[in-house]
Amino acid sequence: MKKIEKYIKITVTMLLSLIMLLGCNDFEDLNTNPDDTTKVSASLLATNVILQITKFSGRDGKAFIADNALSKYVGYANEGQLDAQYNKIGSSSFGGMTILPDIEKMIEYAKGNPAEDSYRGIGAFVRANVFYKLTMEMGDIPYSEAGQGASGLYRVKYDRQEQVLEGVLKELQAADQYFANGKSFDGDPTPYKGDPVKWRKAVNAFTLKVLMTISKKETIGSINLKSRFAEIVTAGNIMDNSTGFFGLNYSSQNKHPLSGTNDIFTSRTIPSSLLIDNLKNLNDRRMFYIAEPAGFRIAEGKTETDPDAYVGVDVSIDYATMNLGHSNNQYSLINKRYLKEEASDPQRVMTFAEQQLILAEAVLKGWISGDAKNYYESGVKAALTDMMSANASYAHGMPLTTDYIQGYFSGEAAFKTTLSEQLKQIWMQRYLLQFFQDSETSFFEYRRNKYPDFPINPESSLNENNKNAIPMRWLYPSSEATYNRENLIEALDRQYDGYDEINKIMWVLK
Repeated sequence: MKKIEKYIKITVTMLLSLIMLLGCNDFEDLNTNPDDTTKVSASLLATNVILQITKFSGRDGKAFIADNALSKYVGYANEGQLDAQYNKIGSSSFGGMTILPDIEKMIEYAKGNPAEDSYRGIGAFVRANVFYKLTMEMGDIPYSEAGQGASGLYRVKYDRQEQVLEGVLKELQAADQYFANGKSFDGDPTPYKGDPVKWRKAVNAFTLKVLMTISKKETIGSINLKSRFAEIVTAGNIMDNSTGFFGLNYSSQNKHPLSGTNDIFTSRTIPSSLLIDNLKNLNDRRMFYIAEPAGFRIAEGKTETDPDAYVGVDVSIDYATMNLGHSNNQYSLINKRYLKEEASDPQRVMTFAEQQLILAEAVLKGWISGDAKNYYESGVKAALTDMMSANASYAHGMPLTTDYIQGYFSGEAAFKTTLSEQLKQIWMQRYLLQFFQDSETSFFEYRRNKYPDFPINPESSLNENNKNAIPMRWLYPSSEATYNRENLIEALDRQYDGYDEINKIMWVLK
């Protein structure tokens, strides 16, 4: 026992001596948990926050197909009728708001970090992205009181859509300034690898996209849309050919949603005639990367390099007829590369190609000066070049090449002479580049432009209240009727005559 007491006294003495040598400040440093430093915590949270808007959020490959069916890119056979293909939309979700506490924590842990402004930029951008998507799906949503569950606020009010969109645009403007002052940061899973210059360009390109999508309005709150658009373009901090896409590369760790899903559902996915026929009309070789030749056309003697070997399905025909046609090999299927490759086309949230097409439309609308034709051709060339990164061994002997891209505008893709035709060309190219990408963007664009012409068949439509129409919105989460009923009813009364229904027209579309 005496030996133990002696040992303890010696140990305490040594510790006290060490404390006196190091001083109080160093002692505090020694007692700092290295796993709880500002840099590490902020970067770890940043990864999760960024993935919220860059990673496919659906459950599986079937959900991925359903998303693309809504925008009339595909139909499917042999596993029962798909609601989205036949114009039935269910409830959306406020699940995206669950990232808000992580954003707050990320910013808290980033205080004092050299890259603090960059982390604040991430927070503002992701918040804007989340709320933009939700309000464009449903209309009025919780915004000013959202994410305050920790303080006991559970039954939150719904802000008017105009207020939400004004907030979104202000948060995007703030993100631009944060990244302007930002430093390189850790925790970025995108190809930008924490480069604040590229992030700033992506933020501004996305802002242009938002402004164009809501362009039925001249002003949103205190913001003049045309003026804000022109200011961003004039400042010049937008994407260029060297920026690369904002999004996420697929890999063996983050596989494409359709990779390895060669099952009764995904392997029987049929590209739509809307998609295939427009690609044929443009002599667009992206078709060969998107689809397989139809079996019966090959049996007739067509070759896989012949555009006539590719047949899409009218996604509005009744399910039984489509299913029979599939069984008889009458249609093309999606390209096998989607099912076989773990790292096929990346998830591209924002691209230079889309930005250029938006700028082309802005010139035609008189929002900015410039050459609409040059913007249009620049955007299409960028989209074709992006597809060149796909595995050409799956292109059925018709690969995209530099020479082909240079000659792309010698045919039907040449820029037209009338305003109406030019706008339709731009809108169609935006539609084509979103195949198996952000299909929701294509849905939003259809609502805005009623183009391209989505097929509607009242005999097969599941749109109960309007068999002759494409739905205009998602329903509110069903849980709101139970846990936030009073605020939900108030929002429905002021927007939709008290009725939560998919054909109702939200404020921004009026």
